[in-house]
Amino acid sequence: MVAAKRSAPKEETDVVMETSKINDQLDDMLSNSAKKTRIMFSTAYSQAAMDEQESQRVKLTSKIHDEYQDLRTLPEALIKQQKEAAKARMKAKSTTVEEVTNDDDNEKTAVSQLIDSIPEKSTLDKNEGVVALRGKDQFTSDIFGDTLAGSGSLVRRARAKTIRPVWHAPWKLMRVISGHLGWVRAVTVEPGNKWFATGAGDRTIKIWDMASGTLKLSLTGHIATVRGLEVSSRHPYLFSCGEDKMVKCWDLEQNKVIRHYHGHLSGVYSLSLHPTLDVLVTSGRDATARVWDMRTKQAIHVLTGHTSTVSAVKCQEADPQVITGSMDNTIRLWDLAAGKTMGVLTHHKKSVRALALHPTEFGFVSGSADAVKGWKCPEGTFMQNFDRKKAIINTLAVNQDGVIFSGADDGSLSFNDWRSGHNFQSMDTTVQPGSLDAEAGVFCSTFDKTGSRLITGEADKTIKIYKEDENAVKDSDFYQ
Repeated sequence: MVAAKRSAPKEETDVVMETSKINDQLDDMLSNSAKKTRIMFSTAYSQAAMDEQESQRVKLTSKIHDEYQDLRTLPEALIKQQKEAAKARMKAKSTTVEEVTNDDDNEKTAVSQLIDSIPEKSTLDKNEGVVALRGKDQFTSDIFGDTLAGSGSLVRRARAKTIRPVWHAPWKLMRVISGHLGWVRAVTVEPGNKWFATGAGDRTIKIWDMASGTLKLSLTGHIATVRGLEVSSRHPYLFSCGEDKMVKCWDLEQNKVIRHYHGHLSGVYSLSLHPTLDVLVTSGRDATARVWDMRTKQAIHVLTGHTSTVSAVKCQEADPQVITGSMDNTIRLWDLAAGKTMGVLTHHKKSVRALALHPTEFGFVSGSADAVKGWKCPEGTFMQNFDRKKAIINTLAVNQDGVIFSGADDGSLSFNDWRSGHNFQSMDTTVQPGSLDAEAGVFCSTFDKTGSRLITGEADKTIKIYKEDENAVKDSDFYQ
């Protein structure tokens, strides 16, 4: 009995010892496993995942590689050109350039500093599924040349500039001229600025004295509304076109028609003379613009491409020499020599009814029911929209001072600044007493040769002349 009692504690002691051994073995196994785990995940990848900054650095490195893989190497000629430009900039001792450089160096963001921290050659193990990447400096040198390498910025963003409007005196109504028996649809000023001509729905062309506004002459010959007029600066000729499909050349010395230009299949809505060539361009409802030899009456080109009425056409000396606006919502720039389209501007969403060339700057404006837009030649680069009341724009005019006039179908008049697009004056036309409210439309307009008088033709059958207010005071707080 005593032996049995003594053997029991011994067995319990053996069990305890076995248990402690097993626990020690488990502890060793766990410790070894933890060590192996730490060794396995203590590479640069796990550290980058735990360290946010390092993670961003790896992410940027990978992004640079993925997005610019095919753009790393530029043509040798372009790299050489960039290096030469960089040397030239380094030699320049302009204080403004130095200030800009200093500002750019001081304004490094956290991301810029992070890009700078990417080593020259960041090579990751391909066996782990990561492609070897080149260093940031080598990459930026390949893409942008030596000038941007190490600058901390892949793309230099241009800072927006606010253009302050130039002050213009407000315009006021100076004279109302009656005489036509229909809507006044066309107006032009002769090069000597002594008289101007108007065409209307009464099928007549009337010539008025600029100074007094008195009627000098009436020309009859069209059998439908006269839609376009222009006086040649090189010949004593007046050209007219109308809804009767006719294009006429009037000899102002004999006051009679001396040439007809046959070819349009429907009404002719607009015409324009080339400033240096004996060339006339007309456009109309047959969706074409036609180029005519002024003397032989032969059609040089038929400019096709528009799908609806070509309501406006303008000629200028330099390419694009012909610009057309159509009711298919597009503007086309034409090469006059080849008779082909140089470009199509599709920014407008409504019919383009009016175009106007800037007399001194190489640009033009276009008018539609959705907006009045400014463009820069020769590519037809869009510049800006000009603020005005929403309406169907029938006519546009620009003078040498950068005043843009737009007249609308609802009788609204708007004056904008060319540089800033600021709308410095808006008003409604004064309808002739006895006219209907619906007869408030403005159909045509032009500035005289000095730019100090604005002549409009309107739906109340009158011609209105506007001038700048001489008593206006410049607002120095707003305008420059």
